[in-house]
Amino acid sequence: MPFILPTPHTIFDITLEDGAIIRVRQHGNPLQAVRLVLSHGSGFAIDGYYPFWQRLLEQFDVVLFDQRNHGWNPPSDPSRHHYVQLARDLEVIAPGITVRLGAKPSVGVFHSMSARAAIKHAVEGGWCWTALALFDPPHIPPAGHPIRDLMRQHGQRLIAWAQNRRERFTDPSELAAQFRSLRVHQQWVAGAHELMARALLRQEEGTGDWVLVCPGALEAQMYESNLAQHLWPHATAFGGPVKLIGADPTVAHPGIPALANKALADTNGWCYAFIPGSGHMLQLEQPEACCRALRSFLTEHRLIFVTE
Repeated sequence: MPFILPTPHTIFDITLEDGAIIRVRQHGNPLQAVRLVLSHGSGFAIDGYYPFWQRLLEQFDVVLFDQRNHGWNPPSDPSRHHYVQLARDLEVIAPGITVRLGAKPSVGVFHSMSARAAIKHAVEGGWCWTALALFDPPHIPPAGHPIRDLMRQHGQRLIAWAQNRRERFTDPSELAAQFRSLRVHQQWVAGAHELMARALLRQEEGTGDWVLVCPGALEAQMYESNLAQHLWPHATAFGGPVKLIGADPTVAHPGIPALANKALADTNGWCYAFIPGSGHMLQLEQPEACCRALRSFLTEHRLIFVTE
C-alpha cells in the first residue's frame, strides 16, 4: 500500500535573514509535553521520511521543516546553499518555531546534512535545543586521520553524481524506479521510493514535467561545502545531551559516513549507537529500530517515560 501523508495541523512560514522562506508543518499531538523537530539529508525532503516519523505522531508534538531549496520551500539564493548558511538558518528557525507554537522541551532530530548543520550551529553559534538526536551525519575527519581520505573521496563521488543526475521526469514513478535501481537505496521499506519521489518533485507549469525541487547543481554545491568544514567536535562542546545514531560500520561494505561516525564517537566521547544492518538512509530502511534508538535516548534524559 502506498504511504498517504497526514494533513498538518498547522502550516506557517519563517522568513530567514536573506528573505528565504522555510515552510514549517506541525503534526502529531500538539498537547504532548515534548516537541520533536525533524529535517532531512541533502537532496531529500522530510515528507519522504514518513515511514520513520509516522511512529512518533501519537507520543510527540512533531514539527517538520525542509532545508532551504528543498521540499515545500520556494527557491532561494543559490549562492547561500552551503553549510555556513544552514547553520545560520537555525538561528531563525528554532526560535521561530517556539514563537509560533509556544515554548516546550524541543529535541532536534536530524539526518545527514541537517545533522551536520545542527552540529555546526550548536558548537559555533549556540545551543538552542533540549537535546539533539543525529542520524548518520557525514563527518569529515581532520588531517592525518586514517579515514579522512576515504570520506573526502566519498564526497567527491557524491559531487560528480549530483552534477550529472537527472532532474526532469514525466511522472514521479520514474524517479521512484531510479531510487529502486540504486544499490544504496534497495533496503528502503516498501512504498518509500514512491513517497520520496513525490516529496522531491514539483510539477512545472506549462510543460507538466516533474522537476527536482533541489537541482543537482545545488546538491553538489552542498557536498562540496561539506568538504571545506573543519568540524570534528568533542562531545563536551555541546550545551546539552546529544546522541549519534549511525549506520552499521561492521557490515561487509559499510557506508563511509558510518565509519566516520564510529571514529568520531570512539575518539571524542560521543554517546553513540548504530542500527545493525543499516545503511546511510537508515530511517527508511529500519524505521522501527531508529525509533527505538531515539526513544531510548529520550527516556534516558527524562523526555519520555516508556520505551517500545
